[in-house]
Amino acid sequence: MKSNTIKTVGRSGFVNMGPIQLRQPLPSRNIDMVDPFVLLHHYGPYEISEENNPFDLGPHPHRGFEPVTFLVQGEQLHRDSLGNESVVKAGDVQWTTAGRGIIHAEAPTKAFVQKGGMLEGIQLWLNLPAEKKMIPANYQHAKNEDFNIINSEDGKVKIQVVAGELEGNYGKISTQTPVNAYVIDIEEDGTYFIEVPKTHQSMLYLLNGDVTVNGSEALKLDENQLIQFNQDGKGFSVKGNKTSKLLFLSGEPFNEKVTTYGPYVMNTQTEIMEAMRDYQMGKMGFLPAS
Repeated sequence: MKSNTIKTVGRSGFVNMGPIQLRQPLPSRNIDMVDPFVLLHHYGPYEISEENNPFDLGPHPHRGFEPVTFLVQGEQLHRDSLGNESVVKAGDVQWTTAGRGIIHAEAPTKAFVQKGGMLEGIQLWLNLPAEKKMIPANYQHAKNEDFNIINSEDGKVKIQVVAGELEGNYGKISTQTPVNAYVIDIEEDGTYFIEVPKTHQSMLYLLNGDVTVNGSEALKLDENQLIQFNQDGKGFSVKGNKTSKLLFLSGEPFNEKVTTYGPYVMNTQTEIMEAMRDYQMGKMGFLPAS
């Protein structure tokens, strides 16, 4: 089966977001955007305690895209202006459709801070097309144990289908646009060929470990960690050189102009200004500080 050739390989350099240092593989010097994916942050692992808890993000707005959290380790409390309040645990995914506007807050739960532990996750910004940027906001929380799982015959590869479809297995998340999202756990010498729709742009991100893609390209922690594929094959092969965890994302591109500012992802600067005004006027709802 013909593999998608590799378009770009990128590192996952550290950036500072206030008191938090995290990895930012997208956008980077090598890869500006993998349409429709605008931003990818990999935070942690952080040692959280009562003396050290920088990851308490108070109420803040979003508009025009879908902020998604894949929680790898730890426990977070989500609250939003729609009235949702949920505890997101390791392996869970929260998928927020900001649409015309939402205010949310997230932080490690008080119980988790008191007992202490490691916090790690992925924050993904998935763009919405112009026609859907002002749809009503929505929130989905899918639990780790509820996802459909694909296992390799030798048991060395486990693929969690979060959104979209793979080999007839569907994700628990309902998406606004054609998108696939899989969490891949692979043991040493585990191998798998993952099919990718020809119409999708796609990327593979290494959270930890060491893998070889398409028999030649290595992904290692603190070295190259992200691959963007061309749309010229049926998918890609991955082999574990040791126990590893990866995130695969693909989606049909919108090919629209993207304008971002702070927590907003729109198509024009005028729409950004309107978003700022609407937030200040309370049109995105309200969420009191905890």
